Amino acid sequence: MLIVTVLRSKAGEGVGAVVTVSPDSTVRELLDTLAEHRIGAVVVESDLGLVGIVSERDVVRHLRASGATILDRPVSRIMTADVVTTRPHAAVEEVMATMTDRRIRHLPVLDDAGALVGIVSIGDIVKSRISELESERDDLVGYIGAR
Repeated sequence: MLIVTVLRSKAGEGVGAVVTVSPDSTVRELLDTLAEHRIGAVVVESDLGLVGIVSERDVVRHLRASGATILDRPVSRIMTADVVTTRPHAAVEEVMATMTDRRIRHLPVLDDAGALVGIVSIGDIVKSRISELESERDDLVGYIGAR
């Protein structure tokens, strides 16, 4: 299975375009965005394209270190700038390995031109693998039953 298949299944569930924020958005605005869309991370984009990713975990870590003053600071202060990405035609197994090895929960998906086309979470990957395994199981049960 390919990542593009995972993205298509998310679109089929009514999931729209990737939610992004600018690096100048405040952490408070970021939190509003996360809550509004019921998501755990957003891509940070500027006129240059993808410049980072920031998650609710980043906010918690920085709140602990800096206190509530971080809420009025720009997202660029807490985002991860060295973003690991994937391509639509990457194998789900490869992405699972990357996410596990790098301890990443959200991975932006870029097309060949470097444009953002989606984001996959570890939950999306697990859901797709479960679906794939259930389909294989059903095929095997059908094969055995037909004999």
